[in-house]
This record gives sequence, C-alpha cells and structure tokens, in this order.
Amino acid sequence: MCATLGSLAQGCSSPWRCSCELVPPSSTPPDPWVLIPTGRVSTVCGKSKVMGRIYGGQDVEAGQWPWQASLRSQGSHICGAVLIDSSWLLSTAHCFLKKSKAPENYRVLLGSTQLYQHTPQTEEVSVSRIITHPDFEKLHPFGSDIAMLQLLFPVNFTSYIIPACLPVPGMKVPSNSSCWITGWGMLDEETPLLEPFHLQEGKVSFIENKLCNMLYGLAKGKNFSVHEDMLCAGDFSTGKSICQGDSGGPLVCDFTSSWVLMGLASWGFDCRHPIYPSIFTNVTYFTDWIEEIQRLTPHPEPTSTPTQTQFPHQSLQPAASSVLGTAFVPPQTWPLLLFLLGSPRQAMW
Repeated sequence: MCATLGSLAQGCSSPWRCSCELVPPSSTPPDPWVLIPTGRVSTVCGKSKVMGRIYGGQDVEAGQWPWQASLRSQGSHICGAVLIDSSWLLSTAHCFLKKSKAPENYRVLLGSTQLYQHTPQTEEVSVSRIITHPDFEKLHPFGSDIAMLQLLFPVNFTSYIIPACLPVPGMKVPSNSSCWITGWGMLDEETPLLEPFHLQEGKVSFIENKLCNMLYGLAKGKNFSVHEDMLCAGDFSTGKSICQGDSGGPLVCDFTSSWVLMGLASWGFDCRHPIYPSIFTNVTYFTDWIEEIQRLTPHPEPTSTPTQTQFPHQSLQPAASSVLGTAFVPPQTWPLLLFLLGSPRQAMW
C-alpha cells in the first residue's frame, strides 16, 4: 500500500491511498505515467473522463464525476454515495436514521448523471452490506457520520464508472486546490431539482473549522459545532453549498490531475445564505477505519442474479409534512439534513 510520498508506486503521483506495486524511488518519474491496476483498487482512481469544468449550478457532462452514485430505496433516490473501489462505496450514516439497514432494500446507480434514465453507460447494483460507523453521534451530533456500502457484485471500471481516490490519514488540502461538490439535491432552499433530475456541481474552498464555528455561532438560538472529524467548505461570493438531497455525496479535490475524496456531504444550515458554509465528514479522519473494513469483510456470495429495477418517473419534491421534532422525511424525499439540538431532533432547513 503506497501511503507516503517517499514510496509511491508507479502511476501514483500523489499522497492518496491506492493499491499498486511499489517501485524504487527515482529522481525523474517515468514518462508517460503508466496505469497499473492491481487488487480491488487501481491507479485509475480519480481520473475524470471530462477534463473541462462547468461552473456550479449547471448540468454535469457524462463521465465528468464517474464516482458519483445514487443510493436508492424502492426505486427512489434517497442519498448520494461515492465509489471507492469496485465493490465499495461511502455515504453518510445519517442517511439510514430511522430507516431499514437491511441491504436488500437498497440499490446503487452508477455511471449516470440523470436519476431516472437508463443509458448504455449506467449500471445498477444491489447492496450486500451496510456498515455505519460504530461511533456515529456518540460523541457529538453528526460525529462519525460515515457509512460503507458493499456491493453484491463488483462493477467494471469504464469511462463513466471510476472510483475516487482515498486520502491518507491527516492529508491536508493545499490552499490553491480545486475542490468540487456534486449532487442531486435542491438547487436552493425553495427550488427542488426538476426533471430530468440532472447532476449538479459547485466549486468550493475550505474554511478553517475555527472560523466555521464562529459563523455558525451567529445563528441565534442554535448551538452548532464543527469538530475534527468534519470539514467546512463553501463559497462566500456565490453561496455554493450542499442542500437537501445531497447527503452522502462527494467533496473531491484535484491533486496532480487525479481527484481525491476529502469529504462527504453531511450537514448545514440554510443553504440560501453563503454566511453558513457546508459541513462534510472528514474522510481523512476515517481512512484507517475504511481500509480495515475492506480488509476484514469477506466478499459476498450471491445466490442469484439481482433483478433490474425500473426507474419511476416522479418528481423529487420535498415532503409536505413537517420534519420538526421526531418526524422524519419519507425515503423518497430529502434526507439532508436533520440535526440533534439536545432533544428532540430538529430540521436544519
């Protein structure tokens, strides 16, 4: 496992987790860089088919964010997820609050930018295991907000289905890094994503947790806190942020032309106002746990070929019923975000 810059493998030009063969250090890297797939993850991670960028709030081109997945239940999108190798995805643990954790109730859509349209590039796979972090919300609200999903069958990597790279523990993002968020959530507080439900993107910058806590302290009557297992990011000039329906989706940053998964969309407050940045699960904080789960979990032994789910053509409008107190949003609507303010749990939007 190449985890440090001093012992990078051929094709691994940045300090993220990858599975590849070690090569002796060299003063000059091989030219061109050669992709050497080995094991369950390969150095193809983080390679986007589309090199150009469309600024936030616009549709995403096919193959632009090939690790983006839709976690669905009963044919409806409930959360985002991120492919990290051929058999595993990451999402957030709060996506399963008050919901079944039975894996047979969930499927994952990959290779698509539209929620309910099959193309030759899309693949829908059954889930075999759901593993939420054992410390979820034990120490603080939305702490350890991370979950792992094991697929019933591994997927083949294509130009439209590629895993994001995992960071090494404690990896820091350079101040000039290009970082992006993607998801199928609401466009703003009052505008749901409409048909054809096209994947959206936005460029954001990291904000120090100390400053983020100061900003959230301005919310009167609220007690929000950003901890070390979280990341704070946003754009004060444009207000780009995660919103309802983006839960579990990726925050990726470009390191030497490969995209590294730094965060998972977790929570926020009032996505209409740029003064409140978005909060993400800090993936670097959990890399060791992720790799331990991958190492210790056996491969599933499916007994039959999974059936294909037909996509329903329905609007993803927010639920009309309140989500205050102990009421929760139905699975077919927006799971992001609920926040524990003492008791009971209240909606942040």
